[in-house]
Amino acid sequence: MTYIQAPADKRLVWYLAMEEYLAKQVDEELFVTWIASPTVIFGRHQVMEAEVNVDFCRANGIAMYRRKSGGGCVYADEGNLMMSMISPNKHSEVVFQQFLDKISDVLRHWGLPAVKSEHNDIMVEGKKVSGNACYALSTGTIVHGTMLVDVDLDMLQQAITPSKEKMAKHGVKSVRQRVANLAGLVTNPQLRTSTLVANRLSDALCLYQRELTEQEIATIDRIEQSYLDPQFILGK
Repeated sequence: MTYIQAPADKRLVWYLAMEEYLAKQVDEELFVTWIASPTVIFGRHQVMEAEVNVDFCRANGIAMYRRKSGGGCVYADEGNLMMSMISPNKHSEVVFQQFLDKISDVLRHWGLPAVKSEHNDIMVEGKKVSGNACYALSTGTIVHGTMLVDVDLDMLQQAITPSKEKMAKHGVKSVRQRVANLAGLVTNPQLRTSTLVANRLSDALCLYQRELTEQEIATIDRIEQSYLDPQFILGK
């Protein structure tokens, strides 16, 4: 697998556009990570107002975007490492499970009892440390997810508003009760920031790496515009 070195300081949806670009060109498995400023990203079929505390996000400068994959609502900040695998394999469920297995295996190698859940989360000691979704294109498959390293759980708690029914399904009363930061579960200081975890993941999973070219970055800039369309964000 090849690690793609993405530029820093882009909007979260720029990286989703990057995934989309790479999936249309892919002829090998690729792995990429990135870190975003505070953002809420919600699934393609979700109603924004039902999942996001819109007033709180606006008051606190938290960006709000829709992604093209399904799944639930995610709060990201500098403590939430975003990661994805892009594969030419069009059997999306196979790729999805391979990704979950790879990440779980790395966490177990780090001494954490990581397991996959039926909801495609990765759990450690009953707490969610990684949520994931799959997005199939005609040319390949994108699997993307999160790794909660040192996310601001107070902001996460207030920024997203899943239904009481969804919380009850997981047997918890709040989002915060259900999740845990990696930094609080490990003793290794080399696993307590998003940047350090990104480096360790790329070392564990990838044999090669490359940077995006200026031409590729310009193409991704154009794809990003589809994610910034207000009609797409609002779902209308």
